[in-house]
Amino acid sequence: MLFGGLVYGLVSMIMINNIDQSLQQTSNDLISLLKVNGGEQFDPRSISNYEPSANLLIQVWGTNRELQISRPTGWKDALDQNAWVNDSTNFSTATVNNLHLRVLTTPLASMRGPAGILQVGINISLMDMIQQTLSKILIYLTTIAMLITFLVTWFMTRKVLAPLTAMTSIATQITRADDLSRRIPLEDFRDDEIGRLVMAFNKTLERLEKLFGTQQRFMADVSHELRTPLTVIKGNIGIVRKFGADEESLSGIEEEVDRLTRLVGDLLLLNQAESGVMSLDFVKVDLGSVLLEVMQQMNVLAKGRVRLKLSSIDQAIVNGDRDRIKQVFLNLISNAITYTPKNGTVEVNLEKKEFEVIFSVRDNGAGISAEDLPHIFERFYRGDKSRKHTATSGFGLGLSIAKWITEKHGGKIEVESQVAQGTTFRVYFPLIQE
Repeated sequence: MLFGGLVYGLVSMIMINNIDQSLQQTSNDLISLLKVNGGEQFDPRSISNYEPSANLLIQVWGTNRELQISRPTGWKDALDQNAWVNDSTNFSTATVNNLHLRVLTTPLASMRGPAGILQVGINISLMDMIQQTLSKILIYLTTIAMLITFLVTWFMTRKVLAPLTAMTSIATQITRADDLSRRIPLEDFRDDEIGRLVMAFNKTLERLEKLFGTQQRFMADVSHELRTPLTVIKGNIGIVRKFGADEESLSGIEEEVDRLTRLVGDLLLLNQAESGVMSLDFVKVDLGSVLLEVMQQMNVLAKGRVRLKLSSIDQAIVNGDRDRIKQVFLNLISNAITYTPKNGTVEVNLEKKEFEVIFSVRDNGAGISAEDLPHIFERFYRGDKSRKHTATSGFGLGLSIAKWITEKHGGKIEVESQVAQGTTFRVYFPLIQE
């Protein structure tokens, strides 16, 4: 519609401009030919030889508003009497004797002052017909264009929205069925924005399914872990009430309270990590000195049951949080001691490479099954098939926390394991470049 309006206006403006130029040229020619006789009248003979263009109408009026010259001669009505009110040249449009005219009105003057008015007009019925025809064509074309646009838009909209409708239907079915294992079939969609949206949606469902499964497993594990120490504590309290306090009962209560404390501490630490509340205090840290402190503490934990061996240790300076790095060392070494059988060996190494330092812990314990190995760093995961639980075992949170701390220090953590042969954890920290 805007394009049609612009075309119509432009064509009309060009035609009017051409007509006005023609009227102006005729008016200038006539003014140069007109002469006033001694009776202050315009002499018709002065323009008798002038041959105007076809459809041109000429009128010369005196100062008393009397018609002095007219072509054609039988035309007596003013071409546009309303234009006389202005004492300046002006273009106007008027309808006279059922003719639509474009009129140029020009005041005339002689050496003695105002002499009259010259009006030159032309029949613009042809222009009106062209405008009417053009407007009809533009209306038809606009209507057809709007209809085609509507049909194309309707078709394309249905084609584009059909996958979204299907996605909405499938997503609604998944929601109603509470079945996060279902996926939107990707083969039904094109390789475009909709297809990528489907892939993103399926990945979201996959992650939600994992998180939901992790939550269920976590709730089951926590329920089990809470039930056992609470039962032991309750039983020991009953014994104390009945027979009085003894060392064995109090030790049992203390051990179970320690387990509950570790559980609450791990949960709190993990929640702080996930929410971004836990901040790290980065300073220059000597990993060698940190590891020596950890080894002294872990020797107490081993209690001669497991041989704890420090094979190599290099002085390595990293930029990190000393307490959190120490927590990673404690976690990995204590896990190795816990899951290593009696008289087994846990070997610890700290080796410096060109741009990084590698901390490794290797044990010859039960190992981790291939089924559990990809999941051991997941939150709340604990491979029950490959590792037994003891009174000092964790809750499936320690490795997840260790991985989070390592990655926040710009490092990475890896694991290799074979069932009945042992497990090796490696932690990589970037060195400070001098």
